[in-house]
Amino acid sequence: MQDLTASVLAGFGSALVLLAGYHFLVAGPRLRRVRTVLGTHDGLLGGGGAEPATQRVATLEAAAASGERELAQLAGRIVALEQVAQSETPRIGFLRYNAFADVGSDQSYALALLTRDGDGVVLSSIYSREETRTYGKSVMKYQTSQEASAEERDAIAKAKAATS
Repeated sequence: MQDLTASVLAGFGSALVLLAGYHFLVAGPRLRRVRTVLGTHDGLLGGGGAEPATQRVATLEAAAASGERELAQLAGRIVALEQVAQSETPRIGFLRYNAFADVGSDQSYALALLTRDGDGVVLSSIYSREETRTYGKSVMKYQTSQEASAEERDAIAKAKAATS
């Protein structure tokens, strides 16, 4: 009976030695490789921090959704600003002329500053040898509120034709 017990213990010992050898030679290196791959995976997707990759992906998805909402808001603001720019972009018409026959060098002028809708102002400066006078008239839909001179009408026509 002692022989049987010694044989069983020897068998268990041998199995234990074989199992330890298998663990150190085969299973251990493979487990280390798996841990390295998982660590690399979590490091890449998790940003190298302590949070797991799945949590990092969820955070990135939430940030992307927030970015999409912000982009939609900005697109709406751009549309509104483009509408303002369409109506507020100035159209400029400028005309220099001689108001009087005895004054040269085209010192008088008419300047029309209008929106694309034709609203704005026309300014006139009339130069003579004794004085210079400046006048301003409001313009609505390319029409002045008071009677306009031929030069003022020409400046308004130039502003209406302007594309800037």
